[in-house]
Amino acid sequence: MNEIAVNVHELTRTFGEFTAVDRIDLEVARGDIFGFLGPNGAGKSTTIRMLCGLLLPSGGGGIVGGYDIITQSEEIKQNIGYMSQKFSLYDDLTVEENINFFSGIYSVPGPKKETRKKWALEMAGLGEKKGDLTKTLPGGFKQRLALGCAILHEPPILFLDEPTSGVDPVSRRNFWALIYDLARAGTTIFVTTHYMDEADYCDRLALIYRGKIIAEGAPNELRRKYMTRDVIEIEAEPLVTAMEALERQGIETAVFGSQLHATVENADVSIPVIREILGGAKITASRIEKIVPSLEDVFVTLIEVS
Repeated sequence: MNEIAVNVHELTRTFGEFTAVDRIDLEVARGDIFGFLGPNGAGKSTTIRMLCGLLLPSGGGGIVGGYDIITQSEEIKQNIGYMSQKFSLYDDLTVEENINFFSGIYSVPGPKKETRKKWALEMAGLGEKKGDLTKTLPGGFKQRLALGCAILHEPPILFLDEPTSGVDPVSRRNFWALIYDLARAGTTIFVTTHYMDEADYCDRLALIYRGKIIAEGAPNELRRKYMTRDVIEIEAEPLVTAMEALERQGIETAVFGSQLHATVENADVSIPVIREILGGAKITASRIEKIVPSLEDVFVTLIEVS
């Protein structure tokens, strides 16, 4: 068990007659980046609040960092970092005042406070903006500041609840670079996200849907196990009309950004058929090709059969 940072069994949380988290089992190894993926409302935030000692489960239990989530919630809070999707910063304080405040909250020892403050400012790229009000910062800088404040006390386990929600793609990539640095230094990272493209950043994943875990494993392991069919990516105009034309002929499709993904038994057989269907419907297709399935393809496949 010394190599396991988070271990839960049959974890359940109900709100009245609604079951937000439905008897889930999870195991997270120390030093891993563990991704908890699912759409909004799937039960991710409820789970993370239970693991952080902020919400009691309705059933089941678990251990986080060696502490029981039911009977030792205060010990858990002292030994983890937690960053909520709202960043948990005080907008009316300056950057430096926020760092000082969280240093006090996390009981950072006096001799280390200045060292950790300097580290947080450098990590967030805010050394020259430490006197600025936090509310004036762009989203990406707020995000990094919130991360720095969450780990001033150098916790062994860090919980990140939708940390990249609402920030631009460049800030998201930069943030994941910071997460990698922390994991390489030995911190266990438990991160929830509804961005399926972030799945490949993780060592292991759990996909949650309607409160239940529907799959778990490393990203490529999930692709191999659940994507037994081929995926074809289609660029066509108009997109919705193309989707309707294909689905009338029994070809399953889903919208992925500005493209369609079609799930088929054999791409080599299906590509000419798709081209003929679209041509017959007077739809221009600029590209039709087989691709490596994304984790979103895996998720869509799983929820279709769940």
